[in-house]
Amino acid sequence: MNALIEVILPVFLVIGFGYVAVWRNLFSDSGVDGLMKFTQNFAIPCLLFRAISMLDLGQNFDIAMLFSFYSGATAGFLAGLLGGRYIFGRDWEDSVVIGFCCLFSNSLLLGLPITERAYGTEALEANYAIVAIHSPFCYMLGIAAMEIARAQGGGVLATGGRIIRSVFKNALVIGITLGLIVNISGVALPGTLTDAIGLMVRAALPAALFGLGGVLYRYRPEGDMRTILFVCCVSLILHPSIVWLMGSAFHLPQNAFRSAVLTSSMAPGVNAYVFANMYGRAKRVAASAVLMSTAGSVITVWLWLMVLG
Repeated sequence: MNALIEVILPVFLVIGFGYVAVWRNLFSDSGVDGLMKFTQNFAIPCLLFRAISMLDLGQNFDIAMLFSFYSGATAGFLAGLLGGRYIFGRDWEDSVVIGFCCLFSNSLLLGLPITERAYGTEALEANYAIVAIHSPFCYMLGIAAMEIARAQGGGVLATGGRIIRSVFKNALVIGITLGLIVNISGVALPGTLTDAIGLMVRAALPAALFGLGGVLYRYRPEGDMRTILFVCCVSLILHPSIVWLMGSAFHLPQNAFRSAVLTSSMAPGVNAYVFANMYGRAKRVAASAVLMSTAGSVITVWLWLMVLG
C-alpha cells in the first residue's frame, strides 16, 4: 500500500489535475495542445539529450536487458497484430495500429517518474538505456508494418526511405541522436547552454504529466470494448510478464531487472494515438485504450512494484 500512496498516486494526481482542469474549463484544449507540443517537441527531447549525452554507454547498454525488454515489446506487438486480425476480424492496417498500442509502453511520462520515486534517481540509468532506442525501435517496427500492410508500391528502397524519414523527423529521436553524438564525440558543451537545457529539463515531466491529463479527457471509451480490453491486458500483463521471464533467464542485475519490468508494465503512451491518427486507422481503439489502460495501470503497476520488491 505504501508503494501505491508514495510512488504511484503523486504521478497520477498530476495527471488528474490536468484532467480536472480541462473538464472544468479551467484550462483550454488549445492550451493542452500547446503544452503537449512544448513537452513532446522541446522539453522532453532536451531531457533525453542531456540523459543520453551523460550516460555511460558501455556500462548501461546491457544487451541482455535490452533484449529482454524488446522481446516483450515485440511479443506484445505480434499479439496485438494477430489478435486484431484473427480474433477481432480487423483489416491489416487496423491490426497494425492495435499492435502498436500493445508495443508502445509509456516509458517517458510514466516510466521515468514512477521508477525514480520507487527506486531513486540512480535507478534511472537503465531506464534511459531503454528510452534511447524506444522511439526509434517502436516507430521503425510500426511504420514498417504499416507500409507493408498498405503496400503502396515504389519498391523496397522507396518504402525504406519513407520509414527512415518518418522515424528521424520525430523530435524525441532527434534529441536522442544528438545526445549520442555528444556522448560518443566527448564534446564539452558550454556551461550556459547546459544550464539552459537544465531549465527545460526541470519543466519536462511535470508539464507533460499535466498535459497528458488534459489529453486523456478528450478520449471517451465508446465501442470496440473487447478490442480495447485486449490491448489493456497485453500492455499491462503480457508484455511485463515476458520481460520478467526473459530478465530472470538472463539473471539481470537488480536495477536493470526492475527498470525493464517496470517500464514494460506502463500503459500505452499518447504516441499510440498519434500513430493511429497519422494513418487514420483504429483511432477510437487507440484513444480509448490509452485512457483505460492508464487508469488501470494505477492498480497493475502497484502489483508489479509489490512483486519486484
